[in-house]
Amino acid sequence: MLKMQSKKAILVLEDGTFFEGENFGSDGTAFGEIVFNTSMTGYQEIITDPSYAGQIITFTYPEIGNYGVNSSDNESKMSFAKGIVVKDLSPVISNWRAEGTLSDFLQSHKLVGISGVDTRAITKKIRSSGAMRAGISTEILAPDKLQKEVLNSPLMLGTDLAKVVSTKEKYRGPMPKRQPAWPIVAIDFGIKQNILNRLSHYGLAPLVVPATSTFDEIKSINPVGLFLSNGPGDPEPVKYAVETIKKIINDLKIPVFGICLGHQLLAQAFGAKTFKMKFGHRGANQPVKNVLTGRVEITAQNHGFAVDADTLPKELEITHYNLNDNTNEGFRHKELPVFSVQYHPEASPGPHDSDYLFRDFVEIIKKQNYKPID
Repeated sequence: MLKMQSKKAILVLEDGTFFEGENFGSDGTAFGEIVFNTSMTGYQEIITDPSYAGQIITFTYPEIGNYGVNSSDNESKMSFAKGIVVKDLSPVISNWRAEGTLSDFLQSHKLVGISGVDTRAITKKIRSSGAMRAGISTEILAPDKLQKEVLNSPLMLGTDLAKVVSTKEKYRGPMPKRQPAWPIVAIDFGIKQNILNRLSHYGLAPLVVPATSTFDEIKSINPVGLFLSNGPGDPEPVKYAVETIKKIINDLKIPVFGICLGHQLLAQAFGAKTFKMKFGHRGANQPVKNVLTGRVEITAQNHGFAVDADTLPKELEITHYNLNDNTNEGFRHKELPVFSVQYHPEASPGPHDSDYLFRDFVEIIKKQNYKPID
């Protein structure tokens, strides 16, 4: 049985709306942009996804924590989120893989959680009013006082969080079990472990490098492909990466595959614009239309910024769009071996409808007649 805590907690949105509930995980006070995720499972992978840096995650599914947590499902070594909001925290964990409770997990990551609140009302508020800052506290229980602190907290717009979550040193990702393998560079803007697993599964040997890696540093590695990872925050201030991507495309002319933040930075490298969405896409049930095949893919997504499709240059062809709001979900270059998508083809959690994109990346590399490693 999960030992329930009785400590009171309060959640306050920047407009003064507040919710009272029970604390779980760590106690204290945390501030961030409040967002909602519509996934029914996978809370551990979501909490450890670096793309949630600086955010307070509201889970729309009513009961969270029922299957516990385990060491195998982490998407990164630590959580960069600021806090967790749930309606009902399960008093029981039941799964043969479980190694602990969600509350203990939050404590180990120093995350403040609040349960027993109306997550439907919070979600409706975000959808109607748009993204906003919020605060969770077990220390400041007066709504007006906490609201003042929330209004003094950082905005997501204009914040470079890629530097915060990125690796500081390059490292070798998982090697493919079968040979031959093709050596690629993966720029880490907040990369998930399962992305590296899928790249390896399809025969790629990823060398993960920091977000601030220069063109000369990447060129010296002599990769046969470049992968641009997911990541948090506003793509606009990550101009150093955009300049590096431009040089790689123009000078190395190697295949490039981007997802999420990598998709947005790649678009900027071609001169396109990005914008902050009203409340973003977060969940494992986002419908995307593949223009090339005519098929609808159910996708996992986590982003609050998007590419302005109207600003894409003529050399780029739109390949995917979101069926809920028609925002851009993918493009490819008409001549160069360059493509990207806004969503997460590795899922984890989520459907595997788009896993083929990793295979496509490998096939593009093979067509370039690059020499694999043994």
